Amino acid sequence: MKGLEVFRHVGRGRGGAARRLAAAGTGTAGLACLTAALVPVRNSLSLASVVLIYLTAVVIVAAAGGLRLALAAAVASDVLVNFFFVPPFHTLTVERRDALITLAVYVVVATTVSVAVDLAARQREAAVRSGVEAALLARITEAPLEERPLRKVLRQVRDTFGMTGAALLERDDGGEHPVAVVGEPPSADPALSAPAGERLRLVADGPAVLAPDQRFLTLLATAAARALQAERLTEQAARARELAEIDKMRAALLAAVGHDLRTPLAGIKACVSSLREPDLDLTAAQQAELLATVDASADKMYDLVENLLALSRLQAGALSVHLRAGALDEITASALLHTPPPPGRTVEVDVPDDLPPAWVDPGLLERVIANLVANALEAGPPDRPVLVRARVLACPEGDVIRLRITDHGPGIPADQRERIFAPFQRLDDRTTHHGLGLGLAIARGFTDAMNGTLTPTDTPGGGLTMTLVLPTAP
Repeated sequence: MKGLEVFRHVGRGRGGAARRLAAAGTGTAGLACLTAALVPVRNSLSLASVVLIYLTAVVIVAAAGGLRLALAAAVASDVLVNFFFVPPFHTLTVERRDALITLAVYVVVATTVSVAVDLAARQREAAVRSGVEAALLARITEAPLEERPLRKVLRQVRDTFGMTGAALLERDDGGEHPVAVVGEPPSADPALSAPAGERLRLVADGPAVLAPDQRFLTLLATAAARALQAERLTEQAARARELAEIDKMRAALLAAVGHDLRTPLAGIKACVSSLREPDLDLTAAQQAELLATVDASADKMYDLVENLLALSRLQAGALSVHLRAGALDEITASALLHTPPPPGRTVEVDVPDDLPPAWVDPGLLERVIANLVANALEAGPPDRPVLVRARVLACPEGDVIRLRITDHGPGIPADQRERIFAPFQRLDDRTTHHGLGLGLAIARGFTDAMNGTLTPTDTPGGGLTMTLVLPTAP
């Protein structure tokens, strides 16, 4: 901040109205006091000594007030020396030639010294300004372009010039409109304005600035335009990545849905064609088997459509959740009743009926349990049952219910466990013969909506355990 204060001081200029007025008053008072102090001892001082003393005063005025005040002080002091220290006193008459030469040379020397002092002061101010400009630009540009936020640049502009607000304006067919604003919004007539490139303009509002450094302001405007360009390129890159992910998901969805729809449709078509074939003599058992195939294929299609609709509601944030107290044993039994295990597979259930009620949406929880059990049955070996077990856990924040669904399949590596909860993602997703990979994504989404947690862990001896933690009813 010290550099900013120096820049503000330099930016106001040595020729500010208040400063010029103060310097003029001080110079006038100084010359008067100096004259009053020298007049009593003028007989003991030579004229050369007197003009050197006045020359010192002129140099001080030049350093403090600038060239114009220094020239005025040189002329005024020359008149004072002539009036009070050159015989005859109290007149502007000069009797001796050497005194006239001394007064003339004094004016020339005072003028030359004033110009030199003013030039040196301007060079010093230019050096200070250049140093502060370099420091500010280095601070702005030290970060990579893609990490240089536009508002940070605008904040630098506002603080550097002591403004109340700064903005980058963009011009289009409807006129200029702010792209980014820091502080107060810009007015119709801003205090500072600089072009920032094609259709862009940097503006700042606040106290009036006399003779602002337009070159430096233009450099800051260019930095703001580059920051805007970097932000837009970053947004475009993010949008491109998002579109690529959407395309990838769409391709996976079309491939998986195409297979999952085609298989049951083909089964339904074949069974119905056989049932409608008049020349085909089918027994009652054969007709029942074909109808059962049609029913199973229709159930698969129904489950597929339900999963897709559930996923779309989750991603759109339109899932309706109705929390109430629910008996976990009843919800688990309903889930297993609607999704019975395939022939030859068993599910062992250990969910006591004396568990406290869970604070859940029974319909959503039923879908969660059904999906987790279906995944466990698919992953586990045929000769090992899937275990569903629930217990109450005491926690400082309140009791919770922990439901574990355990299989003894190959398990999942630790670095792959979060991936299985992504839509259309499976560990064997090189093919589309194992469904869409929506079950776990829906289970995680439904669980989060009920303020629960779903965590995969290793099963002792091999396999995967899905742990579902649910709050108890208040």
